[in-house]
Amino acid sequence: MTSADIIAIVLSMIWLLAAAIFFAVARLGGTNLTFEPLTFLMTFLAVAMPIALIWIGATTVKSARIVREESARLQTTIDAMRQAYIQQQQAANMGVRPSVEKKLDELAAAQKQTETQFATFASTRTQPDEPMRVPQPTARADDTQPSLALGTPAEALRPPLSNDDFIRALNFPENAEDRAGFNALRRALQDRSASKLVRAAQDILTLLSQDGIYMDDLNPDRARPEIWRKFAAGERGPGIAAIGGIRDRSSLALAAGRMRQDPVFRDTVHHFLRLFDTTLTGFEQTASDQDLNDLADTRTARAFMLLGRVTGIF
Repeated sequence: MTSADIIAIVLSMIWLLAAAIFFAVARLGGTNLTFEPLTFLMTFLAVAMPIALIWIGATTVKSARIVREESARLQTTIDAMRQAYIQQQQAANMGVRPSVEKKLDELAAAQKQTETQFATFASTRTQPDEPMRVPQPTARADDTQPSLALGTPAEALRPPLSNDDFIRALNFPENAEDRAGFNALRRALQDRSASKLVRAAQDILTLLSQDGIYMDDLNPDRARPEIWRKFAAGERGPGIAAIGGIRDRSSLALAAGRMRQDPVFRDTVHHFLRLFDTTLTGFEQTASDQDLNDLADTRTARAFMLLGRVTGIF
């Protein structure tokens, strides 16, 4: 027996008592109460309908309470499942992430050591009493490549970064055994322009993972290559809005909340968005439509779609 049942019983008894008093007073008053089918039916409905309405209201109240309780239990279950999923993802990535970070640190150290060696070599000078003599190379008819002077930057000695390596580096290695991914990442870190974007993407993906937002869980709507080209050319507005194809409300809400509350996260996001926009402008000039489609499928591009939609740059 709930409070709604008790109230319904009390109201029903009050109504029945009032109906009984009415008929008793009518009989004592000398009113001729003859039995007629139509009169009996109308009288029965007049007495029974309020009681039926009372119990319908009681049932509605009970149903509403049950729905509220089920909604609360469902919300609690969803929150528990989400927390369990986040913990599972973090536990699964514990074995991969340290290996990736270690590999990135090794690559950065190797790059710094190489540049230091080049700088040391370029800054070497002879003693004052021993003037430096640079032998002049003998020109030959079959010489097709000019000689490089001392002090040439290390970047000039490396081949340009290919679009395939750039795209693979922005997607980051799939696991610790992804040698092709690590090779592409190493070559991208040796490129001055690409390395800035790769490091900014690594920082933003790490910050997003702290809130349980992983790019592999997102399934964005793919924008056509010509829309990416318009965005790279500087167009903004409804014409390029399809680039922000992330529809995951939970990820959008979490990212927007942290943008408002965490100034470090907000600065990192703006730095990443600027680098991606600048790099895309140069990449689009030599990229094919397939290259742009492959770029849109990378983890870095998905982070750009998510954060670009949160900040409203589309």
